Amino acid sequence: MKYRKWSAVLLAAGVVASLGACASGGGDSADGPQKLTMLIGSSGDAETSAVESATTAWAADNNATVEVIAASDLTQQLSQGFAGDDAPDVFYMGWDQFSTYASNGYLEPYAADLANAGEFYPSLVDTFTYDDTFTCAPKDFSTLGLIINTDLWAAAGLTDADVPTDWDGLEAVATKLTTPTTVGLSFGLEYARAGVFMNQAGGQLVDGDTVVADSDENVAGLEYLQKLHDAGVLKWPSEISAGWAGEALGAGKAAMVIEGPWIKGIQGDFPDTNYAAFELPAGPAGPSTFTFTNCWGIPANSDTKDAAVSLVEFLTSDAQQLAAADAFGVIPSTESGAAEYATKYPENASFVAGADYAVSPVNFAGSATVISDFNAQLESLIGGDAKQILGTLQTNLQAALDEANGN
Repeated sequence: MKYRKWSAVLLAAGVVASLGACASGGGDSADGPQKLTMLIGSSGDAETSAVESATTAWAADNNATVEVIAASDLTQQLSQGFAGDDAPDVFYMGWDQFSTYASNGYLEPYAADLANAGEFYPSLVDTFTYDDTFTCAPKDFSTLGLIINTDLWAAAGLTDADVPTDWDGLEAVATKLTTPTTVGLSFGLEYARAGVFMNQAGGQLVDGDTVVADSDENVAGLEYLQKLHDAGVLKWPSEISAGWAGEALGAGKAAMVIEGPWIKGIQGDFPDTNYAAFELPAGPAGPSTFTFTNCWGIPANSDTKDAAVSLVEFLTSDAQQLAAADAFGVIPSTESGAAEYATKYPENASFVAGADYAVSPVNFAGSATVISDFNAQLESLIGGDAKQILGTLQTNLQAALDEANGN
């Protein structure tokens, strides 16, 4: 595929190497079907297989082929693809990267013209609107919940009455569930998980045009995590030889994890693991969770735009989104699809309930780089100074916000 030349220094990854896996490109061909490439950030085999099945179904009716590439590092590989003038025809565009890509003119603003443009949740439309233009169609959305291995729960003598509703309750059951071979609680040490504890303590990162990352409330959220870790009832997946929290839950290395409805994807590798999902326990300031979403990105000025838009319209239909929900648990991005989802999957009712008070993680042009640095700084949280870590975030995030606002 051919586009205008992209800037050599791109986005959060700041790399310029070409994306070899997406080198095939696209374009109309009189000699055969149109060829599209799609780059996704997959939660596992279940998600990859579901996307492949859906794209194959569309391709069969549109004289096309779609090569689905599951990225090992979506942010880096997408950045490399654009830097090498070789971006994929369709790709997952995360909420955290959207503003940066959109502000640099890298995304085709196609979403407002979709036949189903009015069916998406308004909050998701807002997430993927730049400069008052609905730019790319939300793929689905998810919230975070507390996922409990019900067999380990029962073995510890716990009942439904013990499901934690606040921080004290979470600490108590995590303590009771911790054994020499299993930790009570596990989740990835990153803003996308630790941030909910900051919010539950009453904190936030940005208040209007002012960054408030180093607030006492945010410090309290991180210090609570330090407390649990110091007590040995919280460990990060890497500390228990797990690639991510879902693997830790499935393998019985963690009795509870904080993840979203994509946890269903572990059933392929751990079919005998029984679990249940609940709303996250409330903090001192009340309940809070994050909502996450991706959109289907299409490169600006792509000569495969028409085919890519057709594919996205197919993938965002209720039927296809519900098929994806069945495969790996995400919630449809359309209001009608989500309503059917809630009826069809009552076991995921807690994730839908969380949407009532969920907030989107901080997202403005330039924030993704700062959050990546914050994630790296969090590696020193244990044994470190939470206030100092947040002080660095305060400085860097304020500078990024000032730049985004043209100050």
